[in-house]
Amino acid sequence: MLILWLSYNNFSKAYEEECIIKGISTEDCSLIDKIIEDFKHVNYYWILLISVLFMISNIFRSLRWKQLLAPLGYQPKLMNALGATMIGYLANLGLPRMGEIIKPGILTKYDGIPIEKGMGTIVIDRILDVIALLLIILFAILMSFKTFKEYFKNNFSIDSMQNLKYLVLLVVVAFVILFFLNRFLKTTDSEDPLVIKVKSIWLGFKDGLKSVTRVQNFPLLVLYSALIWLMYYLMTYFCFFAYAPTMNFGLVAALVVFVFGTLGIVFPSPGGMGSYHFLVSQALIIYGLNSADAFSFSNIIFFTIQIFGNIFFGVLFLIILPIYNKNNPGVQ
Repeated sequence: MLILWLSYNNFSKAYEEECIIKGISTEDCSLIDKIIEDFKHVNYYWILLISVLFMISNIFRSLRWKQLLAPLGYQPKLMNALGATMIGYLANLGLPRMGEIIKPGILTKYDGIPIEKGMGTIVIDRILDVIALLLIILFAILMSFKTFKEYFKNNFSIDSMQNLKYLVLLVVVAFVILFFLNRFLKTTDSEDPLVIKVKSIWLGFKDGLKSVTRVQNFPLLVLYSALIWLMYYLMTYFCFFAYAPTMNFGLVAALVVFVFGTLGIVFPSPGGMGSYHFLVSQALIIYGLNSADAFSFSNIIFFTIQIFGNIFFGVLFLIILPIYNKNNPGVQ
């Protein structure tokens, strides 16, 4: 929320400066009023289509998750996998990455899948997403190299990039800890109940991680991954048509905006709140859109996905799943 407020504050000041240049008084120049007016004039047919694509992407994600669970001997119902995915997104709005724990917990409740194995497949699911995102970023850079070069030249210095070394160090430390933990649990014969419990959880987690190597139809896994990200891209592209100032933006611009927005979602803030707005706006500004219109667009697409998508469907599945699994003997 703080990042969103800071983004709004910066864009609001820029909007007021633009109004002064145009001879408009600051009393008649409220960014929040402009955003409200922009929402009123959005083409909601496109917004509805975006919402449909969002749910299609989650169906493909649920099917991919089922593929990862199948080698472990589990076949969760598609409705439960989809519901867990949507409720996980809802949880992420409250606390970043909380959904990664909630999702396998729901399948534990309704399909009896051990949570540690479910979490292992969630890690694989995220690794597949990272690989896909890196490939998309590479493709976007190839398609619009000058755009990315100018942006990073103007917005990032060598000193600021030094912060990446702390992230690399954190990853290395995490891998070292996991390496020695695995070695200890693999060789220990301790009868301590706590050690036995930790060992059981760790082995289940490792089993979940290995599931990707035992997927029966790997090309289908790749296809699901491609379709997930294609839906995400189309959501950004079609949103251009919902908002008048972006109607003439093309496929490459949508790709760049999509990449920036995805990086904003990856940032550890609730649902990408604030970071998504800032980076999407920055991408649109690169293509010549003024900051106020860019910020309005970021709010339109963000609230379409987060409010109508994640909150509405997340709450809906919270209601539906207990009813759907009412006669399920596996419910705990």
